[in-house]
Amino acid sequence: MKNDISAINGETDIHLNRRSFLKVIGAGATAGLAAPVLPAWARKAARKKWRMKLSTSSIHFMQLPIEQACERIAKLGFEAIDIWSAHDGCPHLDDVAKRLGADGLKKLLAKHKLKLFAFSVYRGGYARYAELLGKAGGGVAIQGSAGPCKPEDLTARMRQFIEGLKPLVELAEKYNSYLAIENHGNALLTSLDSLKAFVDINTSRRLGIALAPYHIQTLKASVPEAIHICGKQLFFFYAWQHYGALKQLPGIGPTDMTPWLEALAKIRYRGYVNPFMHGHPEADVMSANLAKSRDYLKACYEKVNVKREE
Repeated sequence: MKNDISAINGETDIHLNRRSFLKVIGAGATAGLAAPVLPAWARKAARKKWRMKLSTSSIHFMQLPIEQACERIAKLGFEAIDIWSAHDGCPHLDDVAKRLGADGLKKLLAKHKLKLFAFSVYRGGYARYAELLGKAGGGVAIQGSAGPCKPEDLTARMRQFIEGLKPLVELAEKYNSYLAIENHGNALLTSLDSLKAFVDINTSRRLGIALAPYHIQTLKASVPEAIHICGKQLFFFYAWQHYGALKQLPGIGPTDMTPWLEALAKIRYRGYVNPFMHGHPEADVMSANLAKSRDYLKACYEKVNVKREE
């Protein structure tokens, strides 16, 4: 499976310059020439613009019941939610499973006009929640990889790891969902080389990557390059930077995320951009900072659009 971004997404590296194209059209009309027939790639680029969609994670409001977490996230203008299992004691997903069930969750999300993007199942694992996710409408389940290995063993270990995921991939197929493996420090899926190995070996459309730039930055590696490597196998994207406390969030810490969004636009990422942090500030503090992150990401998105249209 190729990593070249144009091959992954069926796009070419040639970008249609809208202003230049309009000049060509105008010149042709002035000269009495017929309008040129655009190639398929140009027609597609001209009619379709990548749209950034925003979600965020319920664990940001773990001190609140899931109903109040959904209400907060919806009022902040996020389109979708990532619901967490018991990492750091987050009660939300287990509460949904025991008390609301799939129908109750669907009613709750519909009440707040939220879409279900993901279940984060670092605690408990995907199999435990697969049926619930499917009955709630399907989405992405996120979990970790495995322990680290020596560089010379990477390909063999990655092949073994992906082979071991087959039962979970079958569950994802059964319940119309997707499984995303997160990169992490001191793990099998961690470096750019490991991302490439995963993408090259994986052949399932139900299996992909949840990319955490926080951990890419700890390696002093390029986040846009990581995005390009993941390509169409990128199922979940954390807008999350390697700084402390609230500075992990977009627009609060110093990282310029415009190049990240530009890379997401180039691969035509189809999931949600999910501002994220670890730590549990009081709910009103979290809300205020997520609002800043939302506005910051929207400003970055506008910069990307202007750049792509020039």
